[in-house]
Amino acid sequence: MKLWSIRGNSQKLDGGSMFGNAPRAVWEKWSAPDALNRIDLACRALLASPLNGRTVLFETGIGAFFEPKLRERYGVQEDRHVLVDSLRAAGFEHEDIDVVVLSHLHFDHAGGLLAPWSEGRGPELLFPNATYLVGAAHWERARHPHPRDRASFIPELPGLLEASGRLELVDGPHSRALGESVRFSFSDGHTPGLMLAEIAGPEVVDGQPHGGVVFCADLIPGRSWVHLPITMGYDRNAELLIDEKRAFLEDKLARNVHLFFTHDPACALAQVVRDANGRFGTAHEVAELQARPLAA
Repeated sequence: MKLWSIRGNSQKLDGGSMFGNAPRAVWEKWSAPDALNRIDLACRALLASPLNGRTVLFETGIGAFFEPKLRERYGVQEDRHVLVDSLRAAGFEHEDIDVVVLSHLHFDHAGGLLAPWSEGRGPELLFPNATYLVGAAHWERARHPHPRDRASFIPELPGLLEASGRLELVDGPHSRALGESVRFSFSDGHTPGLMLAEIAGPEVVDGQPHGGVVFCADLIPGRSWVHLPITMGYDRNAELLIDEKRAFLEDKLARNVHLFFTHDPACALAQVVRDANGRFGTAHEVAELQARPLAA
């Protein structure tokens, strides 16, 4: 099996929102803001093939579904569907994808499921041959969002996914589509039922897989957020997220599971480490993956 990091459309968002209660004097050292106080963010997907005999895409980024006015509001930098172009550069078309794994259905993670915006045309799903995996608990949130995060969802998307006949709701550690090759865990600090997908590593110690890769989604958007106190203003429950992040990082450190970041503009993959003071950090950082073997 090989792994690719697949770039989608990039964003610029307010740095204060992305770093929650961290003061600008701290976070601007990690992410330099522009004149509008915005920082650069990637929307990076992970492609794995063959995985359980399938070609699997973990997330789809923000895509190009927004009309021009909303594209500008949310800082989307390109008007074309970059994810589709990046897949093609890696040797794949969107029709080649067998499974799309969605950590959650916020538009910056699921908007790439949709065809680019066109005047007078409603939203249309891409990936016509794929099974779409969504966490069962988060599915209910997407269908009945809270006023605090309603704007983060695409209203038409749940109906399109249901109508496809290819939606699988995941409510445990494994899915029908991927079997034991991918292990799922769940988090509620960012959004209810956020689904974290871990590609099982090649080694098994005491019945636990070691050496895999986990898609961190918005539990840990990038290297800066590995530090436990750093959360986003978009998180529904920052204290819960910190507790979940601590347990998550301790587990990945113990099992040598590498972290895959979706929003870090300069780093796709890193190993989690912890210093003598107990602070988590990253090492062996990799900017992008190009047909990289899992064990490499």
